[in-house]
Amino acid sequence: MKQCTCIRLAKEAIKVKKQAFNPYLPSWEYIPDGEPYVFGDRVYVYGSHDYFNGYVFCMGDYVCWSAPVDDLGNWRYEGVIYPKTADPLNPEGKMCLYAPDVTVGPDGRYYLYYVLDKVSVVSVAVCDTPAGKYEFYGYVHYEDGTRLGEKEGDEPQFDPGVLTEGDVTYLYTGFCGKGDKSRTGAMATVLGADMLTIREAPVFVAPGCEYGAGTGFEGHEFFEAPSIRKVGDTYYFVYSSILMHELCYATSKNPTRDFVYGGVIVSNCDLHIDTYKPADMPTAYGANNHGSIVQIGEDWYIFYHRHTNNTYYSRQGCAEKLQIMPDGSIPQVEITSCGLNGGPLEGKGEYPAYLACNLFTDTPSVYVGEGNFPRVMQDGRDGDEEVGYIANITDSTTIGFKYFDCHDIREISIWVRGYADGTFEVKTAWDGEVLATLEVQYTNVWEKYTAPVTIPDGIQALYLTYRGNGNAALRSFELS
Repeated sequence: MKQCTCIRLAKEAIKVKKQAFNPYLPSWEYIPDGEPYVFGDRVYVYGSHDYFNGYVFCMGDYVCWSAPVDDLGNWRYEGVIYPKTADPLNPEGKMCLYAPDVTVGPDGRYYLYYVLDKVSVVSVAVCDTPAGKYEFYGYVHYEDGTRLGEKEGDEPQFDPGVLTEGDVTYLYTGFCGKGDKSRTGAMATVLGADMLTIREAPVFVAPGCEYGAGTGFEGHEFFEAPSIRKVGDTYYFVYSSILMHELCYATSKNPTRDFVYGGVIVSNCDLHIDTYKPADMPTAYGANNHGSIVQIGEDWYIFYHRHTNNTYYSRQGCAEKLQIMPDGSIPQVEITSCGLNGGPLEGKGEYPAYLACNLFTDTPSVYVGEGNFPRVMQDGRDGDEEVGYIANITDSTTIGFKYFDCHDIREISIWVRGYADGTFEVKTAWDGEVLATLEVQYTNVWEKYTAPVTIPDGIQALYLTYRGNGNAALRSFELS
């Protein structure tokens, strides 16, 4: 009897474990610029806070989400950890909280570093727990009290990334736009044990595009989003390049010098990837990117963000499993729908359309906002917990989901609405054989359409391509 009970409980435990998706948070949550950390038995993600239909970046307060390290599909909302009005420079909340980072100080407390959108100094807040209520602590400053970013010769501060070792904290900052020779590159500043006072003045660790010639960073120079991790005895500097859509890395044995360009970790439009399409073909609408790497259990992941609603200002967190090779290099990862799942999704059941990792038409575009393209969006207003879907589907729109472990799939259903008259083609590659077609008609409510299909057993992608007139929306699909 005892053995039977144990088996039953084990089966129940397996049932409650959720699959992990991209985006990994609910579809109505917009947390870009993700900095992931494992504290105890949970992984915490700190980021800025966009809104659906936001008109600028980072309109919300800082919130935090966390998940058990052994159940990465089960995310928990930790609430607001720091409101924008908490900074003495922003009592009326007129400025936005840009991308933050967190580190554990020598006193065991958690320190939150950030920059407001209209000033160029680094603010710091502190908390006794990873996701409690952070309180304003001070500004990073020189020994004479002058704030970093305000001393003559300082470059403006932006996007702080932090790493603490012993009683020393390394602070990485910077922003370098094209054509701006006043911005040299990414900076590293060494702070003392109080987490505020500068021990060593800023030095440049990666060049901006105006100073990239002859450095080895050419074509992938630093733009923004500095982040730092240490793997063994090697420092990995992760950043967004001048192309914006990619997260690159550079490595060094020293935290403040000798960084060597390593390559691209991820592109949020999947440029450079040539495994399933030409390397120069974008298969999603990208733009700026920000994130970092983290080890969860035995596996490494890259956290990044994608763009929705055909705008820069409604970004969602995604993640992909990566490999760190024996020589320390990181091959570029492919964007997927399964992300933190660590492997393919179950090849049956109903899945929401917003999990699409590929979304494009016959008119290629690397960046969002450059055309009247299909997009992930939601009903309701900012903050409403409405499940996302794909809208503005017109002729040639292709929607891709990767990957599924398929077995004995004989039928596919889709839920569609909109004033459209045409067919959805079902394929396992964006340019592959059409395995089934589903005819759709004009409707202003969600309608279910079903067709027989034979999808080969094994790990497969799923692509839906619309051919026809009008403008459709896709809510979900089902494999059975």
